[in-house]
Amino acid sequence: MLASQPEPAMGIFTGLIIEVGRVRQIRRRADGAFIHFEAKKVLEGTRIGDSISINGVDLTVIEMSDDSFSADVSLETLHRSTLGELRSGSRVNLERALAVGERLGGHMVQGHVDGTGELMSVTPEGNAYRMRFRFASELGRYIAMKGSIAVDGISLTVAGLGDDWFEVAIIPHTWRETTLGSLKAGDRVNLEVDVLAKYVERLMQHESLPPEGKLTMEYLVERGY
Repeated sequence: MLASQPEPAMGIFTGLIIEVGRVRQIRRRADGAFIHFEAKKVLEGTRIGDSISINGVDLTVIEMSDDSFSADVSLETLHRSTLGELRSGSRVNLERALAVGERLGGHMVQGHVDGTGELMSVTPEGNAYRMRFRFASELGRYIAMKGSIAVDGISLTVAGLGDDWFEVAIIPHTWRETTLGSLKAGDRVNLEVDVLAKYVERLMQHESLPPEGKLTMEYLVERGY
């Protein structure tokens, strides 16, 4: 096992899961936790100091071997995400950070969890599944029909939307190759909204708003959005 003290990495992800790994060991400390993960594919080309997304949370590899890696997790991350609920044997979605020149097959995911959601229901829909998740009210303004959202690090498209819930349609491949197929009603998930929505909101705070009903695509294009 190799060890070092690298500078924290910050990666960009696509929300396309490379493999489902497993927690081997968790050592909890006063200032957070040290988690040891079992993995294989995600380690190909990975080095100490690189970023790996674990259920949508960007963590830095501080130790690694041929079939495992370890990461430190801060108290803030444990409190704001579902990583604090992991146990030995827990299955996790894994993705390594995007390399320059690779295809962006999902959407731009930062690995910065905005909050947690709760699975409300799973409904079979042909050969796929429709999953409904509840979200906190402060995230609602960033979620749009047909927009992108990351659920436990998985890039998904919003297929239904209510005041405090959204739905996504899960194809068989995603159902099999991620942790979504093992979720049950009441389980919590990590949510990251589309970062573009947050940038647009921030930019609009520094613009004079148009008259009611005049916020059009042309208005946004003229202002460089």
